[in-house]
Amino acid sequence: MDARLKAVMQFVTKGARVADIGTDHGYLAIELIREKNCEKVIATDKNKLPLESSRRNIIDAGFQDKIDLRLGDGLTVLKIDEIDEICIAGLGGSLIVDILKNSPKIVNSVKKIIIQPMNAVDKVREFMQENNYFIYDEDLAEVDEIIYEIICFSRFKNNLPTKKSQSILLKKFYQKKIEKLQRVLDEMSKSSNAIKTEKYLEIRKKISELEAMIN
Repeated sequence: MDARLKAVMQFVTKGARVADIGTDHGYLAIELIREKNCEKVIATDKNKLPLESSRRNIIDAGFQDKIDLRLGDGLTVLKIDEIDEICIAGLGGSLIVDILKNSPKIVNSVKKIIIQPMNAVDKVREFMQENNYFIYDEDLAEVDEIIYEIICFSRFKNNLPTKKSQSILLKKFYQKKIEKLQRVLDEMSKSSNAIKTEKYLEIRKKISELEAMIN
């Protein structure tokens, strides 16, 4: 299991009942049983092939009696009060928001939702805030030179510093964001009309804010 999934797993409560949405190969589900001693894991995927791959890996690990595999879209295969926490890793942020929107009763019934979006992270944060979830903790993980954000949402506030704020990857994470924004700014600078737009000014402001965080 790579650093990204390990970072997701760290936020799961030991012994909890967990749903692993979009389980793919089932690696996270297996480690939740092995390392977190979870009471129950429901591993879901909307595609048959990844689910069959998960099934083989779970049988090889000897956890076929502890992990419940379900074929279906998002949270629709779950029942209210059968899980405590949800993990959604490796999907796009917009898709994650749609998954959560489509099952409000499930979302409102769990204590914790751990999300690792591949993009559109701000959209996920905004949606969760609108639905009365707080960022309990968050962290960064790097795989193949790509830095991922992992966010643990809860109904409860946590006033302690987040793992992300103390991560050795934080400076590199901000630098990569600056580089990405700068490329956009450079392209916009080629147009006399683009440099007069509000978007151009917003990007310049964001770059300045990120630079201030590094220095």
